[in-house]
Amino acid sequence: MAGDGGTGRGGTGRVTRRRVRTRADLLRAAFAVFAARGFGHVSIEQVCEAAGYSRGAFYSNFATLDELFFALYAERAGLIAEQVSAALAGGGPDLDVPATVDRVTEVLLLDRDWLLVKTDFLVRAARDPDVSRTLLEHRAALRRAIADHLDRARGHTELPAVLGTVEDAAHAVVAAYDGVTVQLLLDGDVEHARAWLKQLLTALLTDGSAEPAAHRRG
Repeated sequence: MAGDGGTGRGGTGRVTRRRVRTRADLLRAAFAVFAARGFGHVSIEQVCEAAGYSRGAFYSNFATLDELFFALYAERAGLIAEQVSAALAGGGPDLDVPATVDRVTEVLLLDRDWLLVKTDFLVRAARDPDVSRTLLEHRAALRRAIADHLDRARGHTELPAVLGTVEDAAHAVVAAYDGVTVQLLLDGDVEHARAWLKQLLTALLTDGSAEPAAHRRG
């Protein structure tokens, strides 16, 4: 197995690059192992074996398996938030909701392995207040990004009055995503999940007159 990725004779820059690579390798390996086995059934040794590193490499980057698990969740949740924010920002100053729904659902990470890991995190959060706070913070940040951009839609595409404020609309968007990803977790049909998410979000965020994105032709 590879060394610990820690101190060495190559100078600070070289050590830093090595540790960054080691950490990334451990996170990738952990993602695969957690998805395959479930967090509660994974050991540090199994993560190290999958990554090709020693226990020393693990402990030079993470104090515990929990810390690695949280880092993995933060990395993936951050990626989703970035994808959503970038897709929302692509509409210019006047947000076209149906077009934005198209962009969001095309780029959004819909990955069954990620959903398995996220579900493990959700189950832990339901039982652990500290984990719950971490999860709630990530979800709140995602809702804020959505609400900020939906606010730009006013005057261009009116949101249905039944949704109330843009904050309420953001809650509805996240709830729709949650529902679709649960179905994806069960049936594994990514293309159907994307099409269904487009239809749900279009119905939620417009007056219903827009033709569902999944049915439009070029």
